[in-house]
Amino acid sequence: MIDLLYVYIFVLAALVGYEVISHVPVILHTPLMSGSNFIHGVVLVGAMYTLGHAEGPLQITLGFLAVLLGAANAAGGYVVTERMLGMFASKKKPAAQIARER
Repeated sequence: MIDLLYVYIFVLAALVGYEVISHVPVILHTPLMSGSNFIHGVVLVGAMYTLGHAEGPLQITLGFLAVLLGAANAAGGYVVTERMLGMFASKKKPAAQIARER
């Protein structure tokens, strides 16, 4: 019975998360991505803690997979945020650099 409750909570959280994210305006995606990187770091710490307390090969394998995917998710979030912020960077060269090129 408890397992069914966990599945129900997971499905409900997935549906609510999808609805919330789908209604975010495009202009807010970059700030939200930066904020979500913090949450990904917390998830990664939780996965490492869980892996440290794992017993048995199945728990160790799942814990390792959680740490691996959490690290990839956090690193990917920072890469995407950096690329998105690079789109808004100024393309103008500083005056000192222009003088050196002459």
